[in-house]
Amino acid sequence: MSTSNTHRRPSLLQRLRGVSGEVAKFGIVGLLGIVVNFGVSNVVLHLTHWAPVRCSVIGTVVAIAVNYLGYRYWVYRDSDAASRRREITLFLIFSGIGMLIENGTVWFTTYPLHLTGGLAYNVSKAVGTGLGTIFRFFSYRTWVFKALPELTEEQPADAVVAQAERILADERQPRSYAK
Repeated sequence: MSTSNTHRRPSLLQRLRGVSGEVAKFGIVGLLGIVVNFGVSNVVLHLTHWAPVRCSVIGTVVAIAVNYLGYRYWVYRDSDAASRRREITLFLIFSGIGMLIENGTVWFTTYPLHLTGGLAYNVSKAVGTGLGTIFRFFSYRTWVFKALPELTEEQPADAVVAQAERILADERQPRSYAK
C-alpha cells in the first residue's frame, strides 16, 4: 500500500506560523481602525453633543471603510479576488454584526446602567470593540477573505490551478435546495 504526499497537510507549527503573521497584520489594521473609530466618534460626540450610540456608530462605520481597505489590499491581498461582490457583501454583513456587538455595549452602559461621561463612553466602547474584533477576525478569515490554495512542494502548479478553478466554479453554480 503506497501513500501519496499530494494531499499532505502542513504541520501544526507551520499552520501556527502562518496564522501568527496573519494575526499580526490583522492587529495592525485593527489598531488603525480603532484609532479612526475612537477619534471620529469622540470628535462627533464632543462637537455635536448627539446621543453616544449615534456617535459611536458613525465612528464604527468610518473605521469599517478604513479596515476594509487594509484587509483587502494588505492582510488578505492573496485571497480570491474573483468573487469581489460576495466578499464585500459578507464583509458588510459581518462588520454590521460586529458593529451591533460593539455599540450594544455603548447602549447598555448609557441607557440601562445610566453611566454617562467620557470615561464610561470610552470604556464601554473599548469593551465592545474588543468583543467585536474577536468576532470579526474569525468571520473574516473563515468566510470573507478566502485564500486560494497554496502551492506545496508535493503539489504541482497545475493541480493548484485546477483546485482554484473548482472553487470558483462552485461559487458560480446556482445552489439547488431540496424540499
